[in-house]
Amino acid sequence: MTSVVFMGTPDFSVPVLQGLVDKHYDIKAVVTQPDKAVGRKQRLQSSPVKKLATELHLPVLQPSKLSGSPEMAQIIAAQPDLIITAAFGQFLPTKLLQAAKIAAINVHGSLLPAYRGGAPIQRSIMNGDAETGITIMFMAKKMDAGDIIAQKALPIADDDDSGTLFAKLSIVGRDLLLAQLPFIIHGEAKRIPQDETKVSFAYNIKPEEEELGFNHSAIALERQIRALRPDPGAYLRHDGQRIKVWAAIVREDPDNHVPGTVITRTKHELAIACATGALVITKLQPAGKAEMPITSYLNGAGQHVSVGDKFVDGADE
Repeated sequence: MTSVVFMGTPDFSVPVLQGLVDKHYDIKAVVTQPDKAVGRKQRLQSSPVKKLATELHLPVLQPSKLSGSPEMAQIIAAQPDLIITAAFGQFLPTKLLQAAKIAAINVHGSLLPAYRGGAPIQRSIMNGDAETGITIMFMAKKMDAGDIIAQKALPIADDDDSGTLFAKLSIVGRDLLLAQLPFIIHGEAKRIPQDETKVSFAYNIKPEEEELGFNHSAIALERQIRALRPDPGAYLRHDGQRIKVWAAIVREDPDNHVPGTVITRTKHELAIACATGALVITKLQPAGKAEMPITSYLNGAGQHVSVGDKFVDGADE
């Protein structure tokens, strides 16, 4: 039986791990990120991968940093046939990659060499791409630069957000990996070098990228909202408060109002001017409150919002 050390953290990784178990691979260990304190009460929360591994009675390792850790020594000592990663969230040292007797394999959420890095799905939505996909690749010392084994594309729908794309791609990734593993194990997998002239990067989302800046186009802001949904979420500022924006649509602004200005305010609609076009907010979440449709906000906490009010960027405050 082929032995595997699996490394992953978010929901994206869960179907991949479950697929390996269902196909009776020998899972020597599951490696995931440490538990995180979340919410106002800062309660520790396990990663989705840890939750599944615990349910399956698989050994779990949670190093805060792999390099030089006891957990890394434990993985090397296990001498797995394969190391398989899927959105693990840490860089793997060369010594660890070399510990796999057959290969170290990554399930990556883009069509490499496009979008190397930790946020390929979010960046593809932000950039308005027509499609994304999965790449199964041999891991190399350089980030996401290893030879490609197989790829499969997936169209991006107009209403897709990071959550829906993660869910779709996790199934594509699971199926593509399981189809390729027999070839990898028998040394028959393809090795397609990446074209370095076509490389692009998908760096992790920075905190400042969560804020909606109305000096951008309404189209760009609507994509930003979907790219950051469901986590961490995009927000705007009004009266010194952060308001999460969970859904919006784009419309024209023929009068070209000053960006950030409220141009429509009824009991059921809130439209804000952007550099081009207007952003019509349909669902939001005021600070300290639950997510709500825009009608509930405008007839409750947002009663004070009026036409002509200005939503400013943090840099303008």
